[in-house]
Amino acid sequence: MEKNYKREDVYSPEAIEELKVHYREILRLLGEDPEREGLLKTPERVAKAMSFITKGYTEDPIEILKSALFKEEYKQMVLVKDIELYSICEHHMLPFYGKAHVAYIPNGQITGLSKIARVVECFARRLQVQERLTVQIRDSIQEALNPMGVAVVIEASHMCMQMRGVEKQSSATTTSAFTGIFLSDPRTREEFMTLISNKYR
Repeated sequence: MEKNYKREDVYSPEAIEELKVHYREILRLLGEDPEREGLLKTPERVAKAMSFITKGYTEDPIEILKSALFKEEYKQMVLVKDIELYSICEHHMLPFYGKAHVAYIPNGQITGLSKIARVVECFARRLQVQERLTVQIRDSIQEALNPMGVAVVIEASHMCMQMRGVEKQSSATTTSAFTGIFLSDPRTREEFMTLISNKYR
C-alpha cells in the first residue's frame, strides 16, 4: 500500500503570473508582437508548460521509492527497461528525450516497479544534463533500497545538437552508471547489457 507520496500536477498561481510577465518580454525581445492575437495567451501557456516540465523540483525521489517498499528475499536482477524520458538541457533549455534502462539486485527489499519509472521522471523533469541525470537515478535507488547493486543506462537524442550547433539529426548519446555487484562482477554487468539490448518483449 502506498503512503506519504501523492502525485499532483499543481501550478502556483503566483509563479505563473510572474513567469507570464517574463515570457511576454521574451516575445518582444525576439521581435514579436505580444499583443498579436495568436500570442495573447502564449505567455500563460508557456508558463504552465514549463512549470509542468520542471515539476521534478517539487518531488522527492527517495519518498517515491519508499512509498511502496516490500520485504522480499528475491536475489536476482530486477530490470525495468525502455522507460521513456523527456527532459530539458540546462545549457540551451532545449529538450532531450530517449529511454532509460534501470536494474537493481535486491538485498531484502523491493519497490513497486512503477516507482522506478517515477524516479526517472522525477529527475528528468528538471533542467538537466544527461550525465547527472544518470547518476541521480542510480544514487537515489541505492540510497532508498540499499540493494546489492544498481545499473542505469540512458540513451537520448538532444535537440540542442539536432536543431542548432552541429545539426546532426541522427546523433544519440548513451550514458551509464553502476554500483555494487554491477561494478565488481563483469558477468552481472554483461547480463544487464545483454538484456537491455534484446528487442523482443
